[in-house]
Amino acid sequence: MEAGNSDKATHLCILTHGMWGKPLHLQHLKETLSKQYPSGELYVFAPNSNAEYLTYDGIETGAERVTHEVEAKIAELTAAGAKLEKISIAGYSLGGLVARYVVGLLHKNGVFDTLEPTNFTTFATPHLGTRAHGTGYGGTFWNNLGAKTLSASGAQMFLADSFRNTGKPLLSTLADPNSIFIQGLKRFKRKSVYANTLNDRSVPYYTACITRVDPFVDLDAVDLHYLEGQAPDEEVILDPETPVTAKKTPQTALTLYQRSSRSLTNVPFYALLTVLLPIGATFFLVNSGIQSFRSAARMKLHEEGKAGITTHKYRMPLLEDARGMQDRVYEQLNNNQQEEYLPTPPPEPVSSSSSASSSSTQLPSEKNLARQQSKKNHSPWPTLALNDHQFAMIDGLDSVGLIKYPCHIDQVRHTHAAIVVRSERSSYPQGRAVVKHWASNFIL
Repeated sequence: MEAGNSDKATHLCILTHGMWGKPLHLQHLKETLSKQYPSGELYVFAPNSNAEYLTYDGIETGAERVTHEVEAKIAELTAAGAKLEKISIAGYSLGGLVARYVVGLLHKNGVFDTLEPTNFTTFATPHLGTRAHGTGYGGTFWNNLGAKTLSASGAQMFLADSFRNTGKPLLSTLADPNSIFIQGLKRFKRKSVYANTLNDRSVPYYTACITRVDPFVDLDAVDLHYLEGQAPDEEVILDPETPVTAKKTPQTALTLYQRSSRSLTNVPFYALLTVLLPIGATFFLVNSGIQSFRSAARMKLHEEGKAGITTHKYRMPLLEDARGMQDRVYEQLNNNQQEEYLPTPPPEPVSSSSSASSSSTQLPSEKNLARQQSKKNHSPWPTLALNDHQFAMIDGLDSVGLIKYPCHIDQVRHTHAAIVVRSERSSYPQGRAVVKHWASNFIL
């Protein structure tokens, strides 16, 4: 998927898709951006080298493929007479993580010394991974299942990998302040993320918006504050500075009739889910096993340089400060002695008896981590029980200067596809408003 005039182009925009995705899923992003800037100076390109089941092969492998394709496209456009001056990157879902890795490789390979990094954006991207926070059996089962059924990408998104010689998960390395990835990201003029506030069953709000809290668990307890300048029928994006505030007026308890009415509206959906879930789960597990086997074979060829890419070109040092690397390895050894999760409860209310029970079993290291993170949480909502890697990721990414846009899409059951209008067959009017906002703030 490409759009633009190859000889007039001065600005190259790269679009990277999500898990199991393909360039067609980003068609609305491409069309909206092209209509915003019809002069032909902007050339929109969606790499295809990491499409569909190739996304099983891991963020690193996928990013090396995409970087190879991007560098080839730059050479092709230059040969066609284009006077490229700028480069921008936007990633959707897993594609946002691939895009962040690509940024590091392009930065280290000197591409940003000839092309000015201008816009970097992610939509519904799991920047902190997709592992369930907490220590319950359900979360543990989900984390183990996800890490083992999606090959290398699954292990990386669930923070179950140990990436190269860093002694940390890949996502931790991506957010390390001294890494080529953060250093490259800092070079972009405008850096933004768009995150769904609710109903994103693939990428929850906290990980897409890179935050310690989730104020959208109980919408009846908060007042939403929309970003000014949106048309009344397009109010979707919340003010990044103050997206919500706690309600000042006491809440009125729902009547039995109101509670029953809310439950009954979901009966058809849950009835259908009960029938389809066993069938879908069986297909998913069988297909995941097949694709993981194929993925392992592809990754072996890639590592051996037999997949058409000279991998050593992209295996430069990931950390730009050797002393910082030594310090972090030492810190990692110490952190291994700590419990994985904070002893804080999730945002949902818990009983006083369960809180007392949890408090009585807290270890000193857990209390220290909780105390450290509570100092960084200046909101009225409790700190989520993330692990130490995820809190470090938040700090690293916050150093970049990201603008975080919460997107309140409430007209569809699954907002992950809606935020980028992944299918033109669906109207997704609120998703169109999100893409319109992104395109109108794009720096040409």
